[in-house]
Amino acid sequence: MYDGPPLPEEITGRELDRGIAAQLKGLPEKLAARVARHLAAAGMLIDEDPETAYQHTLAARARASRIAIVREAVGESAYAAGHYAEALSELRAAKRMNGATDYLPIMADCHRALGQPEQALKLAKSPSVANFAPEAKAEMTLVEAGARRDMGQLDAALRTLELAPLQSKSRGTWVVRLRYAYADTLEAAGRESDALAWFHRTHAIDSNEITDSAARAELLEKRMD
Repeated sequence: MYDGPPLPEEITGRELDRGIAAQLKGLPEKLAARVARHLAAAGMLIDEDPETAYQHTLAARARASRIAIVREAVGESAYAAGHYAEALSELRAAKRMNGATDYLPIMADCHRALGQPEQALKLAKSPSVANFAPEAKAEMTLVEAGARRDMGQLDAALRTLELAPLQSKSRGTWVVRLRYAYADTLEAAGRESDALAWFHRTHAIDSNEITDSAARAELLEKRMD
C-alpha cells in the first residue's frame, strides 16, 4: 500500500473542514485519522507544492478509495499538479459516487488541457450549469471561451464572454477574470481599442493584481501610438 510522503507531526487531521471529516466517519478510527492527516496535508500544500499534495491524496486513496471526498481530493490535486488525465478520471469517479456537478468546470478544463476542446464544450452545455453560483458559472464560461479559441473560433469565444456578466458590480475575482479574458480575446481578434478599454476596466477592479491588465494596457497604448 502506498504510504505517500512523510506526514508532518504538527498535522493532526483536525484541520479538516467538519463536512469532510464527517465523510470519513465510516472508516475504522485509526484509518480515518491517517486519511484525514493526508487530506489535511494535501490541503495545506496544494498551492505551493501541488505534486506533493497529489502524492498525499494518493496515499489517502490507497486507504479509502470508496469515499467520494477522497477521490475529489485526488482529482483536484492532480489538476493542480498538471496530471489532467488522472484528474479527469478521479473527478468522474467522485461524480459517480455523489452526483455532484461542482467538478464540471475543472473536468472541462482537463479536456482542454488534453487537446479535447469539443469534449470541454459538451460539458459546458450541461443543463446543471444554469443552476451554478455566479463564480462557478464564470469558471465554466472561461473554459468554454478558451475551448472556442483552441478551435480557432474567436468570434464564438467573444460571444460566449459577452453573454457573461462583464458589467457586474461585484469586484470578485471571477469578474476580474471574465473581463481579462474578454480583453485578451478582443486583442487576439484585432480589436485593439476595445481590448484597451477592457484591460482598463479589468485593472479598475483588480485590487489584488491577479492579472497583468495594467501592463497589457500600457503595451497596447504604446503600440497604438
